[in-house]
Amino acid sequence: MGKAMTKSQIAAHFANKFGLKKKVANEFFVELANLAYKEAANQFTFPGIGKLVLVDRKARIGRNPATGETIQIPAKKVVKFKVAKAAKQEILKKFI
Repeated sequence: MGKAMTKSQIAAHFANKFGLKKKVANEFFVELANLAYKEAANQFTFPGIGKLVLVDRKARIGRNPATGETIQIPAKKVVKFKVAKAAKQEILKKFI
């Protein structure tokens, strides 16, 4: 498996692809991230990739693995990313 692309490599790719300056491409990704953070409570969709959703987790009883003691885990909100079906199919067909 190769190395993951860095933010600057992704911005450089889009800058070359669309004839933009790297700074403009980088600002686009910063603004996209800010918009996703702001709208995550309402489900934010990255078209063709997936969506961010805010989910309520119920309180539950867990176990401390070191001591075996049961503990109460409180309810909380968590952010999840659900991958789009089309993205799963496109990515996985390269590995099958």
